[in-house]
Amino acid sequence: MKTYTKPPEADLRKRLTREQFEVTQHEATERPFANEFWNEHRAGIYVDVASGEPLFSSLDKFDSDCGWPSFTKPLEADNITTRSDHKMFMQRTEVRSRYASSHLGHVFDDGPAPTGLRYCINSAAVRFIPVERMEEEGYGEYLSLFADKGSTPAR
Repeated sequence: MKTYTKPPEADLRKRLTREQFEVTQHEATERPFANEFWNEHRAGIYVDVASGEPLFSSLDKFDSDCGWPSFTKPLEADNITTRSDHKMFMQRTEVRSRYASSHLGHVFDDGPAPTGLRYCINSAAVRFIPVERMEEEGYGEYLSLFADKGSTPAR
């Protein structure tokens, strides 16, 4: 069992891009349709860019036409926390990583079956690890999820 922690702010400032830092640490939002993973269709997992916590799988990714990567559920529910967000003059539910407390995005109840949820996630908050690199990057325990699914994620 791996342990995940939030690196010190000085380390995050060195390791993350300015946009990654602003999104994860200051709840910024990247532009829709102009971010790294909104149109990513390879099989793999998405981990917290700050701590490496496994968060989402391409098997649960779908095209929500919102311009950000969207998922029906987390890969590891224990690695996700939520809280009320009253910014932008509306009630939303913010999604954060458990151990690094990185701001990831928001979850909405307008997603497809089976959950009816849409986890709308900033690409700047996650790092994508394709199936072929999961073992070498220490995420081999998730390879079995892709064994019978082929290499194409849900769209």
